[in-house]
Amino acid sequence: MSSQTSSDTVNGNCLGWAATDESGVLSPCKFTRRNLQNDDVSIRITHCGVCYADVAFPRNKDGNAKYPMVPGHEIAGIVQEVGPNVHGFKVGDHVGVGTFVNSCRDCDYCRDGQEVSCEKGAIFTYNHVDADGTITKGGFSSYIVAHERYCFKIPEGYPLASAAPLLCAGITVYSPMIRHKMNQAGKSLGVIGLGGLGHLAVKFGKAFGLNVTVFSTSLSKKEEALSLLGADNFVVSSNQEEMTALAKSLDFIIDTASGDHPFDLYMSLLKTAGVLVLVGAPSEVKLSPMSLIYGMKSISGSVTGGTKQTREMLDFCAAHKIYPNIEIVPIQYVNEALERLIKRDVKYRFVIDVENSLK
Repeated sequence: MSSQTSSDTVNGNCLGWAATDESGVLSPCKFTRRNLQNDDVSIRITHCGVCYADVAFPRNKDGNAKYPMVPGHEIAGIVQEVGPNVHGFKVGDHVGVGTFVNSCRDCDYCRDGQEVSCEKGAIFTYNHVDADGTITKGGFSSYIVAHERYCFKIPEGYPLASAAPLLCAGITVYSPMIRHKMNQAGKSLGVIGLGGLGHLAVKFGKAFGLNVTVFSTSLSKKEEALSLLGADNFVVSSNQEEMTALAKSLDFIIDTASGDHPFDLYMSLLKTAGVLVLVGAPSEVKLSPMSLIYGMKSISGSVTGGTKQTREMLDFCAAHKIYPNIEIVPIQYVNEALERLIKRDVKYRFVIDVENSLK
């Protein structure tokens, strides 16, 4: 069943903010969304989180930018129309869309709800070529059309603004924690970096009943780590004495830092068979083989997560009252927000109030 939509939607006109060149500066634009297909959901976007990808991709850091580029892959909104084959959503539902909007749906990973690891490559929410040949455009826009498989119901009563960052930052730290069985109370977790991802790793860790230690280069973050976020321990990573005192004490480390930093020291903090998972993106990873060999330790990487885990995470956050710490801004402020994000001047995630500012 379809609902009445605005004339802009019917005519395919979508408002957004786009980058048009490698400066990455965003400015208002209009573009055409695809028509609603049988299995699609049309979502009026109310909020969209701001991820570091929204800095890197518009500035062509990966060398594959397709302009004009509309960023945004932490999308929350309200269903305004559904295709005739859609049964999981109805008009008025609160829903989210994350980092990908399509996949082959047939490989082992897709069949297991791990579409982000699709053998043919998941199609990202923006700056990717979709199955119909169009370029995907993200959530810094008035609405989006997506196949229902890649849409997520936001639990009743959970604020849409708070839900947005969960669709990338949240699932990025939740997924490896579940994969490595770090949802077992009593285990010890280290979190490197206290930004958008790191602060959610702390919140998940405490909800799982873990003993959480935050590592940061900045002593100024101690009070917020311990008092605001509830971490059990805070260590300035340059303090050799404090770091050495934690040798062989951690089951698991989530490394959210994107700046270059040493790895051998952190590996020494892991217990036997401990794991460090990299979700940040430093320019290189250098460590001694002995950091892995002695103690049977591992280092691995992780991206976001598939549809199965994303739904599970949203329900978990609602049940445990886990909310990202956000700063809500109008879309007209987005370029300033991106500059502040580069300077790490946000606690801890910008969320654009699309509904009330994009006109």
